[in-house]
Amino acid sequence: MIYLKGKTAFITGSSRGIGQQIAKGLAAHGCNVIVHGRARGSCEQTIGMLEEFPIKTFAVYGELSDETNVKDLISQVEALDLDVDILYNNAGLMTAFHENYWEHNWDEWALTFKVNVFALYTLCSAFLPGMVERGFGRVVNLTSGIKDQPELAPYGASKWAVNKITDDFAIKLIDSGVRINMLDPGWLRTDLGGANAEHPVEAVLPGALAPALIDDDGPNGKFFSAIDHEL
Repeated sequence: MIYLKGKTAFITGSSRGIGQQIAKGLAAHGCNVIVHGRARGSCEQTIGMLEEFPIKTFAVYGELSDETNVKDLISQVEALDLDVDILYNNAGLMTAFHENYWEHNWDEWALTFKVNVFALYTLCSAFLPGMVERGFGRVVNLTSGIKDQPELAPYGASKWAVNKITDDFAIKLIDSGVRINMLDPGWLRTDLGGANAEHPVEAVLPGALAPALIDDDGPNGKFFSAIDHEL
């Protein structure tokens, strides 16, 4: 297990929910945190929560459903003039549950893939080269254990795509100090998971930190379960 003190993590969707918990967990390890929300000012709660830790915090914002906004988000991070050592692609979107699972429309498919896949790929592409050049990096792509639910077909398919992207990137990182892995946070009581989920959002810790704490020659292109993993 490595030490994260002094490292910098960028966590998408960290203004609330799972991302907020991950930000808190990394901060407890001494990691500086770049918090992301959809709109300007949406990160204030998370930034306030992190004040108890002796770290540096930063806030960036932007919708992930639009290519121009994603590129602007990347520019905001680059303007901080920091090395992004850890990237958590946490933000995600789930469209409506359709009992008649053949009724998902193209707009639902497109929106889901823009946020869950296209934005994730673009952020990986923006920050992975610098990690490789410096010889250190951790990328954690949030996936899902969802299966056998065509009622949520766009979401399920998007997470399959996340897994495939992670697998393919991992092959190129074998001989580097950069590791890219998948994290299933579990079914948690969040805006996306709903009030009937099995676990409170706080249950994502400490397991969600596991793929950030691995050694430079540790797991690559592997699946982590936040609920089942113990540090």
